[in-house]
Amino acid sequence: MEESSSTLSRTHRHAAASLFALAFHRSQIHQIRISGIASVSNNPELWIKHNSDLLCPIFRFLGVDDQSWHGLEATATSSSQLGHHLGSFLQLLSEEGDATTPEGLDKESALTKAIDASAMSMNDTTPIADSPSGDHGLNTRSQDDVCEIMETSALLPLKKQPSNTLEIARFEQPLAEANLIGYEKKMAVLYALVAACVADTDKSRQGYDARHRVALRLLAVWLDVKWNEMEAMESMVAFSVMNSVNKKGAKEEESVGSETSWDKWKRGGIIGAAAVTGGTLMAITGGLAAPAIAHGLGALAPTLGGIVPAIGGGFAAAATATGSAVGSVAVAASFGAAGAGLTGSKMATRIGSLEEFELKGVGGINEGHLAVRISISGLAFKEKDFIEPWEGLNDNMERYVLQYESKNLIALSTAIQDWLTSLIAIQLMKDGAMLTVLSSLLTALAWPATLVASFDIIDSKWAIAVDRSDRAGKVLAEVLLHGLQGNRPVTLVGFSLGARVIFKCLQCLSESKGDNAGIVERVVFLGAPISIGEENWEAARKMVAGRFVNAYSSNDWTLGITFRASLLSHGLAGIQPVDVPGVENVDVTQLIEGHSSYLRMTQKILEQLELDNCCAVFKSGQENPQEEKS
Repeated sequence: MEESSSTLSRTHRHAAASLFALAFHRSQIHQIRISGIASVSNNPELWIKHNSDLLCPIFRFLGVDDQSWHGLEATATSSSQLGHHLGSFLQLLSEEGDATTPEGLDKESALTKAIDASAMSMNDTTPIADSPSGDHGLNTRSQDDVCEIMETSALLPLKKQPSNTLEIARFEQPLAEANLIGYEKKMAVLYALVAACVADTDKSRQGYDARHRVALRLLAVWLDVKWNEMEAMESMVAFSVMNSVNKKGAKEEESVGSETSWDKWKRGGIIGAAAVTGGTLMAITGGLAAPAIAHGLGALAPTLGGIVPAIGGGFAAAATATGSAVGSVAVAASFGAAGAGLTGSKMATRIGSLEEFELKGVGGINEGHLAVRISISGLAFKEKDFIEPWEGLNDNMERYVLQYESKNLIALSTAIQDWLTSLIAIQLMKDGAMLTVLSSLLTALAWPATLVASFDIIDSKWAIAVDRSDRAGKVLAEVLLHGLQGNRPVTLVGFSLGARVIFKCLQCLSESKGDNAGIVERVVFLGAPISIGEENWEAARKMVAGRFVNAYSSNDWTLGITFRASLLSHGLAGIQPVDVPGVENVDVTQLIEGHSSYLRMTQKILEQLELDNCCAVFKSGQENPQEEKS
């Protein structure tokens, strides 16, 4: 980034690069819970030491002297001096540099206004109105009623806790020194860093690495900048990226010595919202430019156009334009096939010998989001159960649901329901036998013979569903490895067998060649039928850059009995904590009445987890009932 093309001085850019490196390293320490200064500095699996390509492109984009790179990396891993380093670099950012000019200040002001307007527009969303139930799964009480009522009735003698709200603790707070920096300067610094993370300045990597996004999350917390402002920056950068790709393709005949499309993007990028260049509408307007963003840019057309005449009235044009098939081409050129690639994944079924594997878009498609969420239902009584639990989650991501082997999953759910309503199960519930099930699972006590004999109705269908889920996980890994998500950070969320699909996906990523730790940003398991002792949780954890949440219900005896084969001595993630560094265990017992409750309670649980807060962890206010017994 040339000094003349940026409002940031050389000193400011060096300080920004240093802060990013500190946040980058600190983020990994938080997630994997490495303890001890010596173990941190010498750990060979540190992102900084394991793959220097992760920081070098950022330094290069910001124009940091390459002779300083090694020193910046060494400073980032010096945990004992973290507070001192943060204070020093924030102090440097607070000082006005020699490169600060009235024009530069005007550009920073325009950028800040564009970000604020875009963020406000992105948040001005309404729930999806075409959901068959109209309540997006929060109050859905249909065929799964019988299953949930029977599960709950077996636990009536258990004392319920009064609260059903998860309590969140925060281990990072905004830094006091950040108050010395003006808001507009913060916006300029963070925008430059977002651009650096996305810019294709290093052919050894492609797209937007999840580890970079995790670092940006922490840096935003330190600077006291809301995450939705960062999401607005991401979309604005995406528009600039698309424009630069289109311009590059249209002007291949230009001489090698002329200004490159990336130079032009960086020069105009500091105004951020450049959806148009030279008054000509970008080809991506209909495909990628979200109406919310376009609205924000249109409102700022006079201000931005006055500062940079080359942009001109294009912002208003972007706000009014509709429909263009070229958008998909532009996305494919820079971030992969994106939506087309994911929704076209039916063909991937041949990889895992599956009858059904389909990713369906449920929101945020072609709206310029640089993050993807894939949600998976692993329990279903009808086909709409694969979609409805996820429809109300209108976060600023491109959102998909994975529907796989629906016939087998519905058959399993129906078998469980039939078992719950059988005379044997009803009698066992009446006699209070179910109250001993969970304790028996964890202490290897013998179960009542009548209980074991009654499992025949479930066993065969459960075995098939588990096998298909494991295969689906391998196919999902292939989808991500081939970049069909558009080489953007992915959040994976799944309940019941859907969580198992994700776990197997992470295992495959860890076993595949290459550096695959930058694909998945966050993972949430809800009622996961995954063995604790028999699976390699550490390897799976390394494939997730950010938060890794295991939500469990200690009273989910339905999950326990269906997965009893390896449970007696090895534990089960869906009903107890997973004692692995970096796994965030959340007890949702008071929100879950039975295993089928996840169908209608998933949205509420995810909202309370505050996934966008990278510095939030679950704080248990009550002791786990199982722990009390032990």
